[in-house]
Amino acid sequence: MSSRSKYAVLLLCLGLSATSMAQDADPEASAIWQKLRTDLFSGMTIANAEGVLVLETPKRAEDAAIVPLAVHMRFPQTESRYIEKLWLIIDNNPSPIAALFHFVPETGRADIETRVRVEQYTYIRAIAMTNDAKLYMAVNYVKASGGCSAPASKDAVAARASLGKMRLRVDDALTQGHPALAQLMISHPNDSGLAMDQLTRTYATPHYVRSVEVRYGGKLVMNADVDFSISEDPNFRFYFKPGSARELEAKVTDNKDLVFTAKLKLDEAQPTKAVSTAH
Repeated sequence: MSSRSKYAVLLLCLGLSATSMAQDADPEASAIWQKLRTDLFSGMTIANAEGVLVLETPKRAEDAAIVPLAVHMRFPQTESRYIEKLWLIIDNNPSPIAALFHFVPETGRADIETRVRVEQYTYIRAIAMTNDAKLYMAVNYVKASGGCSAPASKDAVAARASLGKMRLRVDDALTQGHPALAQLMISHPNDSGLAMDQLTRTYATPHYVRSVEVRYGGKLVMNADVDFSISEDPNFRFYFKPGSARELEAKVTDNKDLVFTAKLKLDEAQPTKAVSTAH
């Protein structure tokens, strides 16, 4: 059984309702978090994130299936000090480990923005590991429910037709040595398998993005292990540091081992808002 499956079973066995979860006043009191902490960070101290990172989420989500989330780092990526890993954990989701990002110092910044599903009122955690193996955590409480079991916004035919289409874009001017904001958009149902078809009364087979890798000039910018806690049509905003290379590329693999790629040629004459679409 995978680690994500174990946590899903644990959540069911605990029998915790959204109401009871909403009453947890202490982020450390979460039973799921206590299990996760033991399994992922056994024996390690996790410090408060003040001065290291800020986690931005709404207090109450407008749509539990598309909850905006941003993590902003308080210091730049340098060879001497940088963020190496970043976990996104949604305690009360069926699969609480939503993502694990890996960063390199060459990016200049380790910020990340995405959209997540939230199934029940929950704590959301961003836990960063620096290159000296120290851990820092920011925690927000989010009121939302039904995000993982919500029906897809597209019908099955439309979803299959656009499956794997991707867009890479850069929204900042490309100034050598200065981090530039980029965005990867993936057309994918990211189906949790928890939404019932109201006509057939059956559940779709889970089908979701499993890994994301972005490279600039062939060198790693960011990679991530993700799952269906990331919203339908996954969307990631991240930074890379422009140099002499003229190509940004992305590779995405889903849980059915389908692989999708996209490349973006960076034009020096038109350095802003470059867009690439690929399948």
